[in-house]
Amino acid sequence: MAARVGAAPRDGLYSPRMPRRTISEFRAERAKGQAALLEADHLGIKRFLRLDSATYEDGALDGRTKELLGLVASAVLRCNDCIDYHLEQCVKLGYTREQIVDAINVALVVGGSIVIPHARHAMLSLDELFAE
Repeated sequence: MAARVGAAPRDGLYSPRMPRRTISEFRAERAKGQAALLEADHLGIKRFLRLDSATYEDGALDGRTKELLGLVASAVLRCNDCIDYHLEQCVKLGYTREQIVDAINVALVVGGSIVIPHARHAMLSLDELFAE
C-alpha cells in the first residue's frame, strides 16, 4: 500500500517525498549534477554559479560566518541538499558541533515547526560529518 502524500512517515523522520540520503550519496549526486550543469556551458548559469561562490568569500563578513548564515537560511528554506552542503562547509571551517546546533536553533525559531524535519535531517548529517 502506497503512503498518502503528506502522511506521517513510519520512522518519524522522512516521507517518500523527503527521502534521507547519506552524506556520501549527497556528495556523489551533487558532483554528477554539478558536472552536468557545467557541461551545459550556459553563460547565465556560469554567472550565477560564480555569484554564488563569491557570496561566501570574505567581505564585510568573513566567509566562515557566511557559511553559517547559509546553513541557517537553508534550514529555514527547507532545502536538505543545501543544509548538507553548508554543514559540510561549516565542519571543514572548524565550527564545533555545539556552534552548529546553536545555529540550527536559530533556524527553528525563525522558521517555526515546519523546519523540525529539516533540523532532524541536519542532526543526522552532522553525526556523519563528525564521524568522518
